[in-house]
Amino acid sequence: MNDPTEQLARFLCRAEKLLERIEPLLPPASPAPDWNSAVAFRWRKRGNSGFLQAITRPSTIRLRDLHDIDDQKTRIDINTRQFISAQPANNVLLTGARGSGKSSLIKALLNEYAPQGLRVIEVEKGELIDLPDIVELVEGRPERFIIFCDDLSFDAGDATFKALKVVLDGSMSSAPDNVLIYATSNRRHLMPEYFEENLESKRVGEEIHPGEAVEEKISLSERFGLWLSFYPFDQEAYLNIVAHWLKSFGCSAREISGAERDALNWALLRGSRSGRVAWQFAKDWAGTHAPARVKRGK
Repeated sequence: MNDPTEQLARFLCRAEKLLERIEPLLPPASPAPDWNSAVAFRWRKRGNSGFLQAITRPSTIRLRDLHDIDDQKTRIDINTRQFISAQPANNVLLTGARGSGKSSLIKALLNEYAPQGLRVIEVEKGELIDLPDIVELVEGRPERFIIFCDDLSFDAGDATFKALKVVLDGSMSSAPDNVLIYATSNRRHLMPEYFEENLESKRVGEEIHPGEAVEEKISLSERFGLWLSFYPFDQEAYLNIVAHWLKSFGCSAREISGAERDALNWALLRGSRSGRVAWQFAKDWAGTHAPARVKRGK
């Protein structure tokens, strides 16, 4: 009969050799975030593990670049200043018209308050299931972190729907005070709404009580303490935004005035008068007319 000690030694030797063969096949360990390398980060997955990737070239847009959304800008600015001052502040849901400045507003806030310790972590909808891991990474750090979820929407039965609910306000443990969630969406309640769901509503006395399907959808959006709604721009607001961007590209007042008709036609072809469309037109027009301005010495 073999000595048990000798058997154990042979087993450990074989196990060690097996690990040496398997180790090169394993994915590398997720790198620890370099908090001094950037002010914005993006959550990435490598196999089953996630890590924070520094965004080395964040958007340069500033709050002063965003026009005709003054009320929304003021309200989220106040909330963000409270947050970076370690005062009570709310999670924010920005909803409404596409291209109206929702995500640009969050990027501008980062540029405004990064020197005071504000940081942004961008998380794709499919990775929201990892929110507890992300929160654990930043808990206890001196910086103030906004977890940014852009263009957020859910389908019925989506697992990430419940994961976000838990982090917002549905767990026995509260989120750390250095973390907020700012999300943008074209849907006010983040999920598709169907006509037949209204048939579930019940009348109780003089009150109307929504059905369970509607209540489930409202339950997520209500966990955001601050709601900001964005609306399509009228013609005057659209032209004001065009003028701002053309001026930033070095166009003269005369050129800006002369570009108005082209700007309106551009919006007509795109079917939208939004801040995004105004920015796209300004880039196209300024780039197209740049050689003529240089030739005239302007």
